[in-house]
Amino acid sequence: MTEIDRLVVDGARSGTDNVVPYPDQALFLALRGAGQEAVMQGLWFYHHPVDLDAVKRFHRNLFGTLLARRIEPSRLPFGRHRWVSQPFTDSNLDVTELPRPRGEIYDWADEQVELPLDPQRGPAWRLGVQPLDDGTTVISLVISHCVADGAGSFLACAQASTGATRDLGLPSAGSRTRWSGIREDLRQFGRDLPEVGRTLRRAAKIAIRRRGELGTSAVPRSAHATEPRPVRMPTVTVFIDVAHWDACAESLSGNSFSLVAGFAGKMAQRLNRARASDGAVTLMLPVSDRADLEDTGGNVVSIAHVSFDPGTVTTDLSGARAAIREGLKNARDVPDEMMELLPLIPLLPKSSIARIADAAFGFTADLPVSCSNFGAMPAEVTVVDGTPAEYLCFRGVDRHVTSDNLDRRRGAMTVTSGKVGEKMTLTVISYQPGMENSRAELRGVMTETLKDFALSGEIV
Repeated sequence: MTEIDRLVVDGARSGTDNVVPYPDQALFLALRGAGQEAVMQGLWFYHHPVDLDAVKRFHRNLFGTLLARRIEPSRLPFGRHRWVSQPFTDSNLDVTELPRPRGEIYDWADEQVELPLDPQRGPAWRLGVQPLDDGTTVISLVISHCVADGAGSFLACAQASTGATRDLGLPSAGSRTRWSGIREDLRQFGRDLPEVGRTLRRAAKIAIRRRGELGTSAVPRSAHATEPRPVRMPTVTVFIDVAHWDACAESLSGNSFSLVAGFAGKMAQRLNRARASDGAVTLMLPVSDRADLEDTGGNVVSIAHVSFDPGTVTTDLSGARAAIREGLKNARDVPDEMMELLPLIPLLPKSSIARIADAAFGFTADLPVSCSNFGAMPAEVTVVDGTPAEYLCFRGVDRHVTSDNLDRRRGAMTVTSGKVGEKMTLTVISYQPGMENSRAELRGVMTETLKDFALSGEIV
């Protein structure tokens, strides 16, 4: 019996606290203020017939995981938001029988991302099934980043696949009357007040030291300015044999983690995301701080910032490996002072939250690349219809993103990776001002980068 199988929590623990943690409220408010939504998407590829009844059971079981919730904003402008339960509904299950061409995989995946999703009004996730004309069936799960991070989402999938569901013990939406909610939130504010006072003193020092970043946008506008228009950022995924991947890492004096970083860095260099001053590439590496399987935080991560020269990674990963080691140590030992301001989030206007988000999440002249490596995935995560999928990939996507927003950020690039069975999966999303920004162009960059490392794999 696996650890996932043993995780069955009957009922709520007494005194369950449904106050949304500061990082999750900050993310919710920052995205709402910018008119954007951040989601994660998993794509399961089944090359054998899919049991739709089992898929529907998986869908129902997800309502017994971290995904069975949404965010209820406080009625107070300075109040803390609350987690509330998401009751079962099948309105977020889309099963299609008409096959689509194999080449439209990511067209369909993008359409799934764009379907209605709301972490406040719910549901905050949705499941879709699409057959392809080559006999493959693709299953998509799109989850709002406001309710769960990558680790939390994979945990939810593993629990749903094994039936190890749990009751979070959350109240239903709207269960508080207007005045009872206001009174409860005022009491919560009183409990938070000492921490808010300490944070104000720290904020005054940080504001003086970093007033340039917080007073204006942290990112200079790109020279490739465009009129605002909706953008679908192109995506490509490569599946590489794990043995081939690990042998490459060892031959370059690295490990799987440093090879992911090196590969991301080399692609970033090809996509003009190297630092102008010295040619270095900066990666933002999310590190899970989730304490255990019962941690109900939404986004329980710290961010390590790692910079290295991508020019040497195809022959020697020791430089990237040392930079990662140092970056992870700093993330553990040196608290991010911008994250220390989070207790002030309920008190700030939306414009200030957006500026803090720019500074905290690295939208700077370094042109950072978000690079998430989930390591070896539990076998349970691959099971949606009661049997393991042949392939699984996953990505982080910005919904409703526009060209002017991407221009303000000077483009964007994300890399997500992990070992799924006998395959290493890497998914890259990229949009760079001044480039073609097509899947064909990004596929070409992926192909050339594979050649740089003498790697081969199946590109989707």
